[in-house]
Amino acid sequence: MAISKDLYPSQEDLVYEEEIIRNPFSLKLWWRYLIAKAESPFQKRFIIYERSLKALPGSYKLWYAYLREKLDIVRNLPVTHSQYESLNNTFERALVTMHKMPRIWVMYLQTLTVQKLITRTRRTFDRALCALPVTQHDRIWEPYLVFVSQEGIPIETSLRVYRRYLMYDPSHIEEFIEFLVKSARWQESAERLASVLNDDKFYSIKGKTKHKLWMELCELLVHHANVISGLNVDAIIRGGIRKFTDEVGILWTSLADYYIRKNLLEKARDIYEEGMMKVVTMRDFSVIFDVYSRFEESTAAKRVEMMSSSDEEGETEENGVEDDEDVRLNFSLSVKELQRKILNGFWLNDDNDVDLRLARWEELMDRRLALSNSVLLRQNPHNVEQWHRRVKIFEGNAAKQILTYTEAVRTVDPMKAVGKPHTLWVAFAKLYENHKDLVNTRVIFDKAVQVNYKTVDHLASVWCEWAEMELRHKNFKGALELMRRATAVPTVEVRRRVAADGNEPVQMKLHKSLRLWSFYVDLEESLGTLESTRAVYEKILDLRIATPQIILNYAFLLEENKYFEDAFKVYERGVKIFKYPHVKDIWVTYLTKFVKRYGKTKLERARELFEHAVSMASSSAPSDAVRTLYLQYAKLEEDYGLAKRAMKVYEEATKKVPEGQKLEMYEIYISRAAEIFGVPRTREIYEQAIESGLPHKDVKIMCIKFAELERSLGEIDRARTLYKYASQFADPRSDPEFWNKWHEFEVQHGNEDTYREMLRIKRSVSASYSQTHFILPENMMQKDKLVDVEEAKDELKKAGLPEDDMAALERQLVAPTSTATDAVKDGGRRVGFVIAGSQFSENQVKPLTGNGEDIDLPDENDGESDGEDRVEIAQKEVPAAVFGGLARKREEDGEEAEEGGENGAAKKLGALERIKRQKLVQ
Repeated sequence: MAISKDLYPSQEDLVYEEEIIRNPFSLKLWWRYLIAKAESPFQKRFIIYERSLKALPGSYKLWYAYLREKLDIVRNLPVTHSQYESLNNTFERALVTMHKMPRIWVMYLQTLTVQKLITRTRRTFDRALCALPVTQHDRIWEPYLVFVSQEGIPIETSLRVYRRYLMYDPSHIEEFIEFLVKSARWQESAERLASVLNDDKFYSIKGKTKHKLWMELCELLVHHANVISGLNVDAIIRGGIRKFTDEVGILWTSLADYYIRKNLLEKARDIYEEGMMKVVTMRDFSVIFDVYSRFEESTAAKRVEMMSSSDEEGETEENGVEDDEDVRLNFSLSVKELQRKILNGFWLNDDNDVDLRLARWEELMDRRLALSNSVLLRQNPHNVEQWHRRVKIFEGNAAKQILTYTEAVRTVDPMKAVGKPHTLWVAFAKLYENHKDLVNTRVIFDKAVQVNYKTVDHLASVWCEWAEMELRHKNFKGALELMRRATAVPTVEVRRRVAADGNEPVQMKLHKSLRLWSFYVDLEESLGTLESTRAVYEKILDLRIATPQIILNYAFLLEENKYFEDAFKVYERGVKIFKYPHVKDIWVTYLTKFVKRYGKTKLERARELFEHAVSMASSSAPSDAVRTLYLQYAKLEEDYGLAKRAMKVYEEATKKVPEGQKLEMYEIYISRAAEIFGVPRTREIYEQAIESGLPHKDVKIMCIKFAELERSLGEIDRARTLYKYASQFADPRSDPEFWNKWHEFEVQHGNEDTYREMLRIKRSVSASYSQTHFILPENMMQKDKLVDVEEAKDELKKAGLPEDDMAALERQLVAPTSTATDAVKDGGRRVGFVIAGSQFSENQVKPLTGNGEDIDLPDENDGESDGEDRVEIAQKEVPAAVFGGLARKREEDGEEAEEGGENGAAKKLGALERIKRQKLVQ
């Protein structure tokens, strides 16, 4: 064969050829030669590869490069091209020396797989597995499985390959099962999947759970029930139901579907019923019930369709066959046809069961509520509410209701019950009562009171219901006897026996049930006598189970029957038994009743009671309970005692009540003092309130009221001083109301200097609050929290901030009148009514306080009145409210004395008053 001249070495190749001739076994020289000829045609490189491989047949590098180039050449050629055969021969030649190289085998096997040479490819895979060590078989099995999974590969070949592969690596059995399912090999796939589920050591490499594998097996067994044999499907699915609690309803429906496919419809119904009676979740129950209802509906519809078609066939046969013909003599009929004709019309062989199927379906729909309730009771058989709902489901069917109640009281354990188990017994008894069966009603109640309930209150409720039943049927003596029996104290022998057992039932504690005794007392008050009712109340007190309400009820009972002293003794026992806050109502009622009963006849005893109540409240009661007692005490003194003692009570109350009620208490104190002693007496109370440490907000309110009082009495300077004192608690930005009042006050009663002074103080206070807000810590500037100006200034000094000149000047001016009380007491004047105006000392030279800030305006008639050296000042009568109620009472007494004559007046008046009157007459 002639070789083309282009394939001969060129002039440039002589260098490489000479080196190769000198050393033909050097891989480096051959590789350098191939790199140099990288741009040459493959035919020329082909000769170089062949020459190099002839010299170095064991070089993996040369073989791999050679095969890669040949693969690139045939990549775009059809598989029937001759180049593929040349490539296969090259691979075979390479494997003579490269049979231990898995990469060469993989390239060869992939090439054969593309060529669709099934037998040659399979044999080559087997040769590769034989040639390579076991540690490298995984590189061969991967393309091998891809090859046998292709279409066109015989199933038996693929199965044999997969079985061999499972011998090498059993963990990939899931892939084999998927292949079996894909190949419609249902029997073997089910068997393999069942073996996987039986293997406790199996671990899914695909992350499938046991539950998912169970569901796949059930799907296989159910959908191919007529193909798969040799497996106990019922046992397999029931095993899954026992093992898994999630989606049990699907497993039950799968088992029923299996029997339906086997045409065992009655068995399928039994499975549905069994599943609904055993599932414990509403989700599983809904799944089973929905499938069951569709099954019944479909079977009924199918039967209707079959009956309509069979009727048409029967009509045609009857038209074609004579009535007198004896089918037994017709030997041409088959056994099946003969059986059908002979049994035709027999009721046991009647296929027309449409009504039965429809009745089954309707009955199933009617049972839905009862079945769902059964599921909830299986979740918790001690759920009392669910038992009541079950009874309500059977409303109208007394027999089923009785059976349900019987099952309920047997099943529910009172110690584990959710709800109130005694209500089951009570409802059970009322069921018999509604049907006029009192004998069985009493039997049920008698059994109910013997049950060991969790709490005494449950047992007491049963006794009370029993007694109410007797009352409804006019058996009053029986009801009282039941209460006596229920409240009887257990004997010593019974207690000893129970102590020996070590488990004390609630019946031993029943005699201390407050609910039972309260019901017993109500019965005695309605049906018994006063003595029996008092005896029951005394037993309650002896057992130490009384409540404040029982004390009050007992006292009311005695008061209704005119036993007032006994009622007060009950109150005394009550206040000794209870502490605050429970005793508050007893004290209030006791004191109210006592004062109403005796009034001023037993005033000292009433005072002792009030003192005792107040002292007890002050020591142990909540602070808000003291106010009511103090107000009652003060009312007593106002009505029947002394006004001074009433004022003393009010004063003490202002110290004992809580901070939030002090302002209100002072207002009451002031109003009563003004009414009794007159308005001037309230000055002392105002001063006391301002100095008592009230919150700044309340101090400001009290100062405003005090200033209004002084203003009404004409004391303008005192009122202005109070406004100045209160200004330190009023921020002009947040409290404009205070400054508006002061502004109105100055407009009406002040002058230009006093108005400027008010504006100066307003600016000073505003500046103080501004600096305080900017510099003080946040915890001192919370909302609704007033900060004292002096405290704010102290904080500013501690922070190193210099005091401004305005504040220093203000302190010098305010120093003489720093507090409201100092201003009130200025000049040593006695507290009383003083006319606003100029006051002169004894030498008539220098005016004292007065209203020195009046605007000095010239008179219009200065020239005409030069001779007048005296100005008449209009006098104003003192308001009657200044003197109070006691003064009015004294005037009334004086008028009566004048009407009675001077002698009578002399007898009634004291010695000092008589002397004063005699001087006035002279």
